[in-house]
Amino acid sequence: MKRKLVGLAAVATASALVLAGCASGGSTAASTDGKGKTVTLWLVGSDTPDKLRDYLKTEFAKETGATLKIEQQDWGDIVTKLTTALPDANNTPDVTEMGNTQSPTFTNVGAFLDISDMYKDLGGSDLLQSFVEAGKVDGKNYTLPYYFGSRYMFYRKDIYQAAGVSVPTTLDQFNTDVAEITAKNPKGIDNFSGFFLGGQDWRDGISWIFANGGDIATKDGDKWKATLESEESLKGLQQLQDLYKNASKAPNDAKDSNQYIYLNDTDQTLDADGNKSGDTSLAAATIMAPGWAHWSIGDLGTGADGKPTRTWNDNTFGTFVLPGNDGKPAPVFAGGSNIGISAKTKEPGLSKTLLKIIFSKEYQEMLGKNGLGPANEKYTSSLGDDQFAKALIESASNSKLTPAAPGWASVEAGNVMEEFFSKIRDASDLKALAQEYDKKIDALLNVKS
Repeated sequence: MKRKLVGLAAVATASALVLAGCASGGSTAASTDGKGKTVTLWLVGSDTPDKLRDYLKTEFAKETGATLKIEQQDWGDIVTKLTTALPDANNTPDVTEMGNTQSPTFTNVGAFLDISDMYKDLGGSDLLQSFVEAGKVDGKNYTLPYYFGSRYMFYRKDIYQAAGVSVPTTLDQFNTDVAEITAKNPKGIDNFSGFFLGGQDWRDGISWIFANGGDIATKDGDKWKATLESEESLKGLQQLQDLYKNASKAPNDAKDSNQYIYLNDTDQTLDADGNKSGDTSLAAATIMAPGWAHWSIGDLGTGADGKPTRTWNDNTFGTFVLPGNDGKPAPVFAGGSNIGISAKTKEPGLSKTLLKIIFSKEYQEMLGKNGLGPANEKYTSSLGDDQFAKALIESASNSKLTPAAPGWASVEAGNVMEEFFSKIRDASDLKALAQEYDKKIDALLNVKS
């Protein structure tokens, strides 16, 4: 059986990508016979630290006698590269990381090996299930979670205190508080935001839609349908418009990148490398970001190596989980990755052995110790018990993913959500705007077999 990938015009060539959707990977056993062989692993971005990469190379060589070649890819063009490489047996990575929201598109066209036979051994029901579902087709497992990084709030304690505002316990209170902090601007900072939310930052902003019971899209029978114009989604959009108008001075083209510099820049204008940290004319009392952002927030100082560094200061900075309407954690978008074996790999057995190492207790705990949420929830204690670990775990308890629709990657590749969010602030008719973009999303969501 074959499945054809359509709807990726922005990232694919005119000829459709065709992949073997029924590879015989389920019957291939993990292998330790790798002398003289090389397996290629694609990792995306720099989130996986060098010491974890070195561990994988060393353990893989010990286990198999083979060489593990790790190639780093960029998030900006990973969909394009996967679209080109996965069908090509001579150039495909054997194992690859991808964004959890990108997994449905590639699993639905048969790009990955069926690893259902390994599911229980790799963690089974202890794995983060929303990520598992993103890598499943017709009840079979093709990709599994690699790590998660849920989003929560970072704030300036000193500014909240000066504004006479405490940490909010409901979503309405948060919305009111950050608008009040913006209006008071107790430190008299130019272009100051009580809450910095980029005009194109849909990955953070979508929480307000989720919190009101809305969604980007839902499944209707065997088809996905966009639901931005639903009553619930519109309530979230109205709240977002209010935040954009009254709490955030972020530009309409700002995305979810490096928000922490505006939290630091209420007082300081240099980043950890001693360079000016972006647009220093902007500053914020509150930002929303994945948990690993805390490594970039803090007072500027000098490290043991003589280079500038950031040190978290509990007197100045704090964290809290975005509260929902009911006071419980609001549903937030769960960042993170899935990982799978290419259906075109020439080394399925060795690739399965690599997955066994990645999902081992040792490696899962190494992820946690480096601030990345482990795929296996049995090992979340490895994150520690500081405020960052607690916030990460609490915010992840009610996290959501984007629609597990076959064509979702084309929505992301076309920057449809960025375009939609950039128009929220100035929209005179939010329902009409939502209807316009529901049509655009509907045209991309469903991939025909």
